[in-house]
Amino acid sequence: MELFNSALGKNITFVHPAFFIISGLSGIPNIEHYYVFLFFVYIVSVLGNTTVMAVICLDQNLRTPKYVAVFNLAFVDLFGNSALVPKILDIFLFKHHHIPYSDCLTFLFFCYTCLSMQSFNLIALSYDRMVAIIFPLHYQVKVTHRFMFSLIASFWVFAIIAVLITVGLLTRLSFCESVVINSFFCDHGQIYRLACNDNFSNYVISFLFPVLIFWLPLAVILLSYVYIVYTLAKVATFPQGLKAFKTCTAHLSLVAMYFIPLLITFTLMEKIHPNARILNLSLTSIFPSMLNPFIYVLQTREIKESVKKLLKLKRRSKTTAKNVKHI
Repeated sequence: MELFNSALGKNITFVHPAFFIISGLSGIPNIEHYYVFLFFVYIVSVLGNTTVMAVICLDQNLRTPKYVAVFNLAFVDLFGNSALVPKILDIFLFKHHHIPYSDCLTFLFFCYTCLSMQSFNLIALSYDRMVAIIFPLHYQVKVTHRFMFSLIASFWVFAIIAVLITVGLLTRLSFCESVVINSFFCDHGQIYRLACNDNFSNYVISFLFPVLIFWLPLAVILLSYVYIVYTLAKVATFPQGLKAFKTCTAHLSLVAMYFIPLLITFTLMEKIHPNARILNLSLTSIFPSMLNPFIYVLQTREIKESVKKLLKLKRRSKTTAKNVKHI
């Protein structure tokens, strides 16, 4: 960050506080029950996403370009919840509301990067579904391992650069009065509004970042499905089209679960209570990561078959071990 500041200007002194105070979930009635729920969500998320990653690694039939994206989504969900939930519990459950300045920006970086990658990963999966349905004969050529790895790597690079710029601009703010962040984590919007010097660049970023990270990906995904429906309506009968579209149910469930709560929150931001907004945003950040593995395990035939096959192999190995002991 020192390099970032030196590149933008020299001989400028910024007043950085020793710490910030996270206060978003404090004072909400019966909030301790929510912390228990968060802990449960985190444990289920870790187990579910680890299982999906393990199944994809162990079954050679799942080492396809599509499951490269599914593996990355499970990794991002696991990493994102591991960056967010333990810290939330540490801050609010164990009353460690004071978070050092540098730790706060690091916390923000990891949370924003993972949230961005969740959104971008859904674009990769929507592209996979679009090609599989509209260009089935060319699928092996258009969706290769090299292409999927390159696409996901480019998303990672873009997300990291975008978040680094966002965090870097925060380091050019001075904080002369309040250091209390009314959120459940180190939120960019809450931080830059506390600054006592010019924060116009941060104000611009606060509009650009959601557009690039949330609304533009959502528009791309919706356009891909409009294209799918339009093409199916032209070339397939209704039963054929419905059968083809059913292969998208898992992905559509992920998209709805990720974007609909955000749309509701940002649409009704001025009309809902701040505590309700904070709780809704925290659930939106955490809950999809827990449900994603169940959606793919329950709605994807390949993963269901793979899990059954691995469970059968485990039972066989146990039976063989017992037989060996009896000999």
